[in-house]
Amino acid sequence: MNILQINSSAKVTGSESNRLNDKIVAGLVADNAGAVVVVRDLGAQPHPMIDQAALGALFTPADQRTAEQAARVALDDALIAQVQAADVIVIGAPMYNFGISVQLKSWFDAIARANVTFRYTATGPEGLLKNKKVYVTLPRGGIHRNGASDSQVPHLTTFLGFLGLTDVTFVYSEGLGMGPEAVAKAQAQADADIEAALA
Repeated sequence: MNILQINSSAKVTGSESNRLNDKIVAGLVADNAGAVVVVRDLGAQPHPMIDQAALGALFTPADQRTAEQAARVALDDALIAQVQAADVIVIGAPMYNFGISVQLKSWFDAIARANVTFRYTATGPEGLLKNKKVYVTLPRGGIHRNGASDSQVPHLTTFLGFLGLTDVTFVYSEGLGMGPEAVAKAQAQADADIEAALA
């Protein structure tokens, strides 16, 4: 089993999403002898945001790219290769201002590439990252699950599904900004949900 762990918290220490990601990965490794884990920490090493230079590089034919353009595309290629090689992807998606972090968005922008991770057909788009299991951890300061303020899950479901990643389990850890008792309750519930998901 090849496991890809994506940490996207801006926190260097004390990240709940990183803690939950570690717990999921530890459980997977315990149940799958010989599992290989690759960790991509987007907080510690952010992927560059998409900009005019990046777009120019991506839309220039490979044999016509400058050395600088080739190097920029190679950064995205490396992330795509990690996703393609993974059997299981574990994504930390802490909520920042009702959305995902800029670090995670930049990773999404990098791995979404036409005719590589998705393609358009006569009957609509087709995701090319198939037959992979995805776990997404969702720490939040407040309570948003199944409410109008939860824009994350619809976005994540749509984006991942667009790439062919349809087997997704969400793990919530909510109320982290509501005091010590709420934090303890949220973490205990998230830990129990992880154990149930991996059972």
